[in-house]
Amino acid sequence: MEGKKIQRSIKRTMDIVISLVVLIPFLLIWVTIAILVKVTSKGPIFFLQDRPGLNKQIFKVYKYRTMKPGSDVMVKGQEVKKDDDRITYIGKFLRRSKLDEIPQILNVLKGEMSLVGPRPERIASLVDYDDEISKRLDMRPGMTGLAQVSGNIHLSLKDRYKLDVYYIENYSLWLDLKIIMRTIGVVVLGEDRYLDKSLVNIKHEYNEVAATKEEAVSIEEDSSNRSE
Repeated sequence: MEGKKIQRSIKRTMDIVISLVVLIPFLLIWVTIAILVKVTSKGPIFFLQDRPGLNKQIFKVYKYRTMKPGSDVMVKGQEVKKDDDRITYIGKFLRRSKLDEIPQILNVLKGEMSLVGPRPERIASLVDYDDEISKRLDMRPGMTGLAQVSGNIHLSLKDRYKLDVYYIENYSLWLDLKIIMRTIGVVVLGEDRYLDKSLVNIKHEYNEVAATKEEAVSIEEDSSNRSE
């Protein structure tokens, strides 16, 4: 337990240091992107939306706006596809390169998000959370995460939740580092390149858990039968 606390403290320090390294030296690029968003389509520069974070605390997530005004009504579990006509011209590039997420560095510096963690969902999604899925809220949401480097929008919502919960239950700085490195690959090569190439064998983990539970039930039943 103490080791986990130390790792989380190091994680927070890394969040701050890496965010400042990304934000300050490349500030001119971020300002240029903001100008392009403004001059190429009507609407605000940034897209802000309430999202649940650590322990369900609500915060406003920041993104460069990539869609036409009034296009933020989404269907739960259905992501915006590449050819969605609601996406602006510059928005297609920003979404493909993941640069639309850069403003979330401000969320990271404020302590509302982390560089790595489960992606923050819409508040409406909380209605369907059971005890298992709610584990996603035991850590700060991330700019990138295990599900985002394992197929992301090509995965079912159920599989993304499984990967998020796996990350929470098996968190380590080494896993964070692997996710960050894979994120670079996703940005350069695209999400399609990593289909069926998850960083973890989630099916194997769940099969082990199921086998352990089945064995425990078997032992309990055997013990009960002997007592009779």
